[in-house]
Amino acid sequence: MSKKTVRCAIYTRKSSDEGLEQEFNSLDAQRASSEAYVTSQASEGWSIIPTLYDDGGYSGGTMERPGLQALLTDIAEGKVDVVVVYKIDRLTRSLTDFSRIIEIFDKSGTSFVSVTQSFNTKDSMGRLMLNVLLSFAQFEREVTGERIRDKIAASKAKGMWMGGNPPLGYDRPKEGTHTLVVNKSEAITARHIFDRYLKLKSVHALERELGEQRILSKSWTTLKGKPMGGKPFNRGALFHLLRNPAYLGMVRHKDQVYDGEHRAIVEQELFNAVQTQLNTQARRHRAGPKRRVAKSPLSSKLFDASGEPMTPSFSRGSKGKHYRYYVSASLQQGGKSAPDIVQRVPAPEIERLVSDFAKRMLSKHAQPLNEVTAVHLQKDKIQIDLPVPGLRGACPQLEAGETTLFENKQTIRFAIAISLPKRGGQCTITPSAGRKPKIDKTLIASLRKAHQMVRKERGMPLIDKAPTSPHESKMLRMAFLAPDIQSDILKGLQPPSLNLQRLKQMHIPLCWNAQHIALGWMENTAPCSS
Repeated sequence: MSKKTVRCAIYTRKSSDEGLEQEFNSLDAQRASSEAYVTSQASEGWSIIPTLYDDGGYSGGTMERPGLQALLTDIAEGKVDVVVVYKIDRLTRSLTDFSRIIEIFDKSGTSFVSVTQSFNTKDSMGRLMLNVLLSFAQFEREVTGERIRDKIAASKAKGMWMGGNPPLGYDRPKEGTHTLVVNKSEAITARHIFDRYLKLKSVHALERELGEQRILSKSWTTLKGKPMGGKPFNRGALFHLLRNPAYLGMVRHKDQVYDGEHRAIVEQELFNAVQTQLNTQARRHRAGPKRRVAKSPLSSKLFDASGEPMTPSFSRGSKGKHYRYYVSASLQQGGKSAPDIVQRVPAPEIERLVSDFAKRMLSKHAQPLNEVTAVHLQKDKIQIDLPVPGLRGACPQLEAGETTLFENKQTIRFAIAISLPKRGGQCTITPSAGRKPKIDKTLIASLRKAHQMVRKERGMPLIDKAPTSPHESKMLRMAFLAPDIQSDILKGLQPPSLNLQRLKQMHIPLCWNAQHIALGWMENTAPCSS
């Protein structure tokens, strides 16, 4: 009787991209050793899957690696029986990540083999030995990080420039050195900025003047050839420039300042005068009207759809009235606004909505916003994290447009459907419960075409007609959407922001639960199904 074929996937990884351009690199060496091992087990029916699962230039301390994610996807789809690696630390260097990976392996009945270390993950002793090895791998990674940090600290104490964005007035050190090189033309501009601030006595006025004169920030190119800088100055960049001790020929490391190897381009007297003026302005700001220093209870708790923190911002109207906002960090720092992400919202509106919801959910609500763990603002919903111990009862009563996304021992995440209309140029936040269905004929037609390209065998969709263009390849993924998502599309109950163009640009995960989160569905979701 013939042996059952054991499908073996070989995974390789290298932390840095150094040497990957060579004809035979580290990834090739790992693969060659792994292939030899699989060949030695040919009598047991082992065969190599031709798909390459390689991660060149990715750390083992994270699971966000394209090769690893492709491997885990194929495992979940039942395409892999054994995963072969050269050493266990090629797969991961984190105990937490390892436990997640092994859980995925066990769920799909996949085994794990290390070429240089004999392990069988199906028995308890093998798991114990793997955990011991991973503990040392994680310890090695942490010690290496500590050594690098200590080396940087020691080098800066000697006055060396250890990388980062070069300040205006200096160029990167020459190869083999750690000394900033003075850029004569930029040095004149840097001294001009210091002089003008002393005369204007206001960073706001300085920002406007530099913008009018078209004086831009430092323009430079990274070692990988990416252009950086060359943009108009914003207030944050000017504050950083005026406080930077590098202009005195010094190097800063955390709270310490050391004599640097590079030359100063700003006189000590001028630098000290600027610091005195900055400190004076800061004291005036703190001693200003109390109405200007309004509390922002969602500070450090509010995030936009891209995960950026939204920090408090203030503006003053023509009649002297003050307005409070929460603005995404990148937008505050002078970055361009993202078209599909809400990056600026009125503070009173969002604080009132979150506070009202928290009051209903929590048993004690003297200051409900203090109990909120996190708030995530998206285009058509707001997600609110509340502590489980403080909830009013085991099953909170939800209203229309409110759902529960997930729950663990410490936190429960709720979602509230909202709309963000603009009235008179001002954005307002209102719950959008009970919105009317909106049939998207283009989306439905694409969904039907996707199903024409697949056939079902034992209830599972299989590709029947291969896509003939990138457009069809992207549409094909719609056939693998969760059944309730497809049903909602047919009924016109999809999120308002979802259309065919956005769907084609997104990465659609295979896990149905992950699809609900990625595509913005508000219903409670079932566990992942493979």
